[in-house]
Parts: sequence; C-alpha cells; structure tokens
Amino acid sequence: MDEYLAEGRGGIDDFSNIGADLRAYAAIWRTPAGFAEFVGFLRAQRLDDTPRPPGYVPTTVLWWLEGDIYLGRLNIRHRLAPGPAGERNGHIGYDVRPSARRQGHATAMLAASRPIAAALGFPRVLITCDYDNEPSRRTIERNGGLPAARRDEKLRYWLPTS
Repeated sequence: MDEYLAEGRGGIDDFSNIGADLRAYAAIWRTPAGFAEFVGFLRAQRLDDTPRPPGYVPTTVLWWLEGDIYLGRLNIRHRLAPGPAGERNGHIGYDVRPSARRQGHATAMLAASRPIAAALGFPRVLITCDYDNEPSRRTIERNGGLPAARRDEKLRYWLPTS
C-alpha cells in the first residue's frame, strides 16, 4: 500500500477502491487488530445485507498474490450499481501495485475473474477503463472484451464469462 501512497493514491480525489481503503484503514492496518478489521470489512462487502453507502453494491474482493506478496486486487460486483455509476464502473475492477505492473498480472487477474463472475450468474460482464488508459484497454481486449458505446471518459467493453 506504500507504493500506492507514493504514486499519490488515497487523496480525496481518488475515487477508486484502493483510494477509499487507504483513507479508511491506512492508519490502522499495520497492527494485527487493524488488519483483521480491514479484512473483515472486505469480506463483508460480498454479503447483501452489509450496510454500504448509496450506490454501492455487494462485491467480492480478491487479492492477487505471488506466495505471500500482494500484487493487486479484483473487485467483482454482484450487479451493476444503480444509475450512471454502474455504467461507469462495470462489474469488474482490478488494480495492480505499481512495482508489479507490466508483468501480465492484470491480464491474468481478469481472466481468473471470469469463472467467478459466471458462478454469480453473469454470461457476460461490463468492464470499463479510462479512454487514455492504454494498458487497461489492452488487458480487456486480450481477454476478449468486445467494445460497447463509450460513456464520457470511459471506454466500455462486454466480456463473455465463458
């Protein structure tokens, strides 16, 4: 998480899941109790009855590891968020830590998410990325993402889950 902080993540203008987690838990997750609280929060996000802010939906959060080294994370939303947020964020989000980028992890993570999304009942999922995020665009296309209509700064793709 220090790498994300070093690249400027976690500020009030960082609307990513990593940014929100840094703001909420960075002060406590270095202790065993704080880390347990953080993990409990993430695990609870997959449950329908977990309280969450308006516009947030149940989400399975998975970490991508090499041994015990954290490389990144996947967020698999169990449904699209209501309104424009769902069209902007899609069903699946992924984030690779800065020192692990450009090593194929995002492509592998997205591929690994497909059977999980299928098990949630999705024959296809919506994946989005910023129009100027070339690495993410290539990741989606390598996994078979089919272009859909662009929304604002977001490119949108439908990705079959099987």
